[in-house]
Amino acid sequence: MTRSTFDPVDAQSRRSFLKAAAAGLAIPAFASAASGISLPDSSMKFGLVTYLWGQDMDLPTVIDACEKTGLAGVELRTEHKHAVEPKLSKAERSEVRKRFEASKVTLVGYGSNAQFHENDPAKVEANIELAKQYIQLMHDCGGSGVKVKPNAFVQGVPREKTIEQIGKALNVVGEYGQKYGQQIRVEVHGTGTSEIPVMKAIMDIADHPNVAVCWNSNVQDLKGDGLEHNFKLVCNRFGKTVHVRQLDAPDYPWDQLFRLFHSISYDGWVLLEASGNPEDKIAALKHQKELFDGLVKQAKEAK
Repeated sequence: MTRSTFDPVDAQSRRSFLKAAAAGLAIPAFASAASGISLPDSSMKFGLVTYLWGQDMDLPTVIDACEKTGLAGVELRTEHKHAVEPKLSKAERSEVRKRFEASKVTLVGYGSNAQFHENDPAKVEANIELAKQYIQLMHDCGGSGVKVKPNAFVQGVPREKTIEQIGKALNVVGEYGQKYGQQIRVEVHGTGTSEIPVMKAIMDIADHPNVAVCWNSNVQDLKGDGLEHNFKLVCNRFGKTVHVRQLDAPDYPWDQLFRLFHSISYDGWVLLEASGNPEDKIAALKHQKELFDGLVKQAKEAK
């Protein structure tokens, strides 16, 4: 295994490891490293977030596009044409599960709009209840987690109060998700809340072992002391998914990011959340898969 140039494991991650092990949860790469378990070389898997390139595809088309382009998994987003929503009946949820089981594509999870930053307790509670519905949906459909997010800071409210509120709500949702085998994946998202030090502060409060960071490859990752420093702040809380944009976007150091993934033996899903609307999405997805394979190979060969 390639050794990391830094040790991302701190006391919090060790406590999370012990909690997760006691709860019978899957132990992510960073926690296994903390426990002294030998890990293989990074074996990241590439998949698709249906926002935006898959938003106009029905479910059979999404699955077919992934199979044709070598993408092994998909995170289905709410309010898209594939229409996988909490309103589905038990029989319809079973049909979604069967479609994936009959394919080569894994239903990685769900991209929700559940958010917990608003300065209205009723709205926060409503979003907690919405997240619970998504958790039930993914459990029935065969997914493994639900993506949630902070979306902003509220004007006139101290940041510390909003951070604490988000963290506490995530603990509630994380506890509920654990009962259904669904990881809660907190997307690094929102005005102000996408700053990595802010995300770390949120996760310091959201200490339930079933709550994980979903790295989102924002340009904000490069602020302050730079990508590696910011990566180290939260990588000990990575879960089963991270998001990337187009891997040839010139405003992000993709080669460095993949070396950092490899340095912690990250073996989860790298999910493409691509902008724009290419005319030939199959060709565009194939190109991104080629770029992904090249970046993984380069990261493994880096000394």
